[in-house]
Amino acid sequence: MGFKLGSQRNNYAINGEIKSKMRFGKDAGGEMSVPGVPVIPKKLEKGIMGEANNDGTIFISDKIDPNSDTARHVVMHEMVHATDMKVGKLAYDDNHIKWNGTVYPRKDGKIYYQDEWVPEGAKDFPWEKMPWE
Repeated sequence: MGFKLGSQRNNYAINGEIKSKMRFGKDAGGEMSVPGVPVIPKKLEKGIMGEANNDGTIFISDKIDPNSDTARHVVMHEMVHATDMKVGKLAYDDNHIKWNGTVYPRKDGKIYYQDEWVPEGAKDFPWEKMPWE
């Protein structure tokens, strides 16, 4: 049986101050980190800053400084999508978006919504409305 000292991620106290071994934010390499969700810098199409993926990962544009407020905002935005997908509120593939049981056709970078083709990522979509905006 093996034992590694200090590998647990429990809370602990030093001089009465509660500390945590959990990582959230930036790790030592300057990359974004969210517990249980890999955040991967990647070259994305022009105008795209982040993507939440069906496999539970998040892509963030490699052009964004991981230490910036922009990076934190993008990751928070994509975490909302990732959470919505995990709870079954949001689903997508190459041909459609499904939001709260309603299916919206998708093609050529646009989604058919309210009788018109709207560019993906537009703030008009209910799934793009963020709680803090």
